Amino acid sequence: MGEILALVEARLRTAFGEPDARAAVTFLGTDRIEVLRFVDPEAGLVRYATLGMSAQPMADPTATLADPVKGPRAELVLSVRGGLADTDKVLRPLAVLAATPQVEGVIVAPGASLDVGEPLWPGAPFASVLVAESGGLVEDLDLDAPLDPVRFLPLLPMTSNEAAWKRVHGAQALEERWLSHGTDLRDPLRRSVALD
Repeated sequence: MGEILALVEARLRTAFGEPDARAAVTFLGTDRIEVLRFVDPEAGLVRYATLGMSAQPMADPTATLADPVKGPRAELVLSVRGGLADTDKVLRPLAVLAATPQVEGVIVAPGASLDVGEPLWPGAPFASVLVAESGGLVEDLDLDAPLDPVRFLPLLPMTSNEAAWKRVHGAQALEERWLSHGTDLRDPLRRSVALD
């Protein structure tokens, strides 16, 4: 497990440079989850990445026994524009989301919605995120067979209206709407996209 997390952290450092902060959260009955913060001053972005979610494979909730080796592995990545909001308070909600597979026995995959039930940071108009496809920001990390690769899944914050609209129309329709309206998904203060 430690070896996998060392490889995961090395892949994150390759993609984003050195983390300038890290925090650890442990929930009862789960492995420790760390959240690393990477600041990109040139792009004006702050990226938060979980470390620990990929230590165990995610298990199919319908399986009677969880396979300790095979199964999808992932970490979560959130990118926001720096200096506009107190986004560092997202550390605990991100750790909660990363612990979801262990706590609730679900598989986190692209297209899924994850809800923390409270604003992601103080004053945030978002309490949930849409899980996007991996491979863009951070390349998937191949592990030795029979282990599945670790996927680095970007999180796209959703307003409550967007989350409700996504439940009816689907993730792809919401992503297309964001794209057609030129929505800046990294803006921590953005309003909901027009949904009429």
